[in-house]
Amino acid sequence: MLVLSRKDGQSIHIGSDIVVKVSQVNGSRVKLAIEAPREVPIRRAEIAEKPAQSATLDRSEMSVELRRAS
Repeated sequence: MLVLSRKDGQSIHIGSDIVVKVSQVNGSRVKLAIEAPREVPIRRAEIAEKPAQSATLDRSEMSVELRRAS
């Protein structure tokens, strides 16, 4: 596992088409912005671990779920 330190506004690139940016730091909470192709699934671990329900959510539903969580 690679562990990187980033400050607010800084980002990392994963491969040639995925960017993860620290969009906000508030105390112990960090808000990340992820740019990736639509075909790349992006899920929070607690959502991905749910068996049946998470498998049926498409990316647009996941983004709604992510906005609600913040």
